[in-house]
Amino acid sequence: MTVESTAARKPRRSSGTKRASAKSTSQPQSSSSEPQLVQLLSPEGERVEHPDYRIDLTSEELRGLYRDMVLTRRFDGEATALQRQGELGLWASLLGQEAAQIGSGRALRDEDYVFPTYREHGVAWCRGVDPTNLLGMFRGVNHGGWDPSSNNFHLYTIVIGSQTLHATGYAMGVAKDGADMAVMAYFGDGASSQGDVAESFTFAAVYNAPVVFFCQNNQWAISEPTEKQTRVPLYQRAQGYGFPGVRVDGNDVLACLAVTRSALERARRGEGPMLVEAFTYRMGAHTTSDDPTKYRADEEREAWEAKDPILRLRRYLEREGHADEAFFTALDEESETLGKRVREVVRAMPDPDPMAIFDHVYADGHALVDEERAQFAAYQASFEDTQSGSAGEGK
Repeated sequence: MTVESTAARKPRRSSGTKRASAKSTSQPQSSSSEPQLVQLLSPEGERVEHPDYRIDLTSEELRGLYRDMVLTRRFDGEATALQRQGELGLWASLLGQEAAQIGSGRALRDEDYVFPTYREHGVAWCRGVDPTNLLGMFRGVNHGGWDPSSNNFHLYTIVIGSQTLHATGYAMGVAKDGADMAVMAYFGDGASSQGDVAESFTFAAVYNAPVVFFCQNNQWAISEPTEKQTRVPLYQRAQGYGFPGVRVDGNDVLACLAVTRSALERARRGEGPMLVEAFTYRMGAHTTSDDPTKYRADEEREAWEAKDPILRLRRYLEREGHADEAFFTALDEESETLGKRVREVVRAMPDPDPMAIFDHVYADGHALVDEERAQFAAYQASFEDTQSGSAGEGK
């Protein structure tokens, strides 16, 4: 069945007609002021049935999802620690959003193409991107660190919302080519207020592009709550553009997998775009330069800690006998091994050549870039002259 989120939240969003899936365009009104969402696994780790979204996974597949989330969280925590130790310039944590990312990431086929923001570390994991490659940009040694075409996973996008336009354009090209694939665009609740996102919705709808817009609504756009972003639930915005939207429990990895898989299949069938709003919570800071204690209450986080996506699935695995203690012990060991490898690789990353900043600005040469390169080279050389003079004077 469709159930309401069990979060202890303030009634700050307006209700209205509910849309659950591409098959059903409306749902009955809820007695609560909060909109309904798709859930297949309760916070207590109990299975919940839904009329439109069903999933049947083996014990091995369930353990795989749990492993994905645990290792992704371990990597994320290590990256945060590395930033605090001065090894990274910045880090955007996904803490609390593991189910949304792993569930949606595992719904993708190899041939599908993904356009992420800068927080999709779990999706990158699902696409086979080495976690250490994600850290080069945050350490300032490269511009991304991986070949997008090798995993169909685009480089991280720092400009808020622009990747939705990239995804829509790519999907329009896919449709013209007649390729059997779909495109996924990730963005957050704050990005939903950007004009780029509105434009991408318009183009995707008009051109029936095979794109799934996956919004991770973690309820805080840095320090701005969702109530400052919209007067209606985010998934309902899709109605105004002429395509369906659905809200899914973003802390339920099974529901995220089922809903995203359905949306991608719909796109591949040529039925156009769809908006998936994963209703979740950002457990940590927006980035390591942010202090969330300045703008949100501890009680709010504590309420969401009770619905932790990893704990939720573990309860289900233990209750149904899908995993034993040996599995969890081995995973803990694998997690520590991953953390150690991340630390070692990051600290061994070589500093880039300062002149490399001018490479690949244009496919061919450019007079202005050549001029700027020469100016910067002279500037760098001036330090060498100063150091040589100082050394001579010292002698």
